[in-house]
Amino acid sequence: MTGMAKKLLVIVSTGDKEKALTALMFTRNALKNKRFEDVKVVYFGPVETLMTRDSEVADAAIDVASMGESIACKAVSDRQNISDQIARMGVRIEYVGSIISDYINSGYVPMVW
Repeated sequence: MTGMAKKLLVIVSTGDKEKALTALMFTRNALKNKRFEDVKVVYFGPVETLMTRDSEVADAAIDVASMGESIACKAVSDRQNISDQIARMGVRIEYVGSIISDYINSGYVPMVW
């Protein structure tokens, strides 16, 4: 099909466990089944704390990180003192404002959860 998104930027922000797990399930399946040319994941906001407090969300984030690029917001994780915990999941810690902008300007379609 023409006009379909080839590159996807999944931004997971929600602090709601069910929404976060749904986002990660979609992302895992998109990566596994190669539904897009490329998939990037950015964790930004309350989800970062959720990742460190809920083992089911943590396991899903670890699984997704093992399949592709995942980045968490350094400003948020440093403020919560959880950067090291998130990094141990295989998620890169960076300031994500310009990263998100760069991905969108490079043709990634944002999907925000």
